[in-house]
Amino acid sequence: MDGAHINRLIKSIHQELLPNFRIESVDPHNPVEVRHLPNPWQLLGAGNYAAVVYHPDYPDQVVKIYAPGRPGFFEEVEVYRRLGSHPAFSECLYAGDGFLVLKRLRGVTLYDCMHLGLRIPEQVIRDIDSALDYACGRGLHPHDVHGRNVMMHKGRGLVVDVSDFLHEENCSKWNNLKKAYYWLYRPLLSPLRLRLPYFVLDVVRRSYRLLSRLTSRLNQLLRPRKLP
Repeated sequence: MDGAHINRLIKSIHQELLPNFRIESVDPHNPVEVRHLPNPWQLLGAGNYAAVVYHPDYPDQVVKIYAPGRPGFFEEVEVYRRLGSHPAFSECLYAGDGFLVLKRLRGVTLYDCMHLGLRIPEQVIRDIDSALDYACGRGLHPHDVHGRNVMMHKGRGLVVDVSDFLHEENCSKWNNLKKAYYWLYRPLLSPLRLRLPYFVLDVVRRSYRLLSRLTSRLNQLLRPRKLP
């Protein structure tokens, strides 16, 4: 990677992007909202903590900017330090002042694949499984891995968001997604090439989130309490 190229990008971030960029976290359980993005910067996506943008003159890098008051910046820097270089993950090229410059991953999220009716080959699932095993071997704990955080590119799987990989509590999202893939998607949805509207996908996402919270709460209530 050309250091001068990255330095020019960082200078543009400080002089052109950050002074005119407005981001707000309205609800910690929903994606942040970008209120203003100066030209010619383009928005790639938004998560619960941060937004990802890019400049047309630097198409192979993205800038991830955390919303004010949202946690996770330093943790994500540490995650990328531990991951090093792996084909299924991005790489951190620079970090400072609440933003990261990352290698750009190209592809379509599995969430969008369902909307577009694109077939998701099993190799994608295997690649993501292998990448998560690699992360575990680096002392990380894959967390919050769901359809919007993983992508498919040329039939291979990629992991887009690793910001929560230092969280040690168990997370069943990826295992649940795999079950849905093998039990529902492959035998039923894949042959039909159905295109699911976003409102249907959002209903499924919100229902799953509600069910997960209720299940977690129920497990806490049923957990045996130690006698004093």
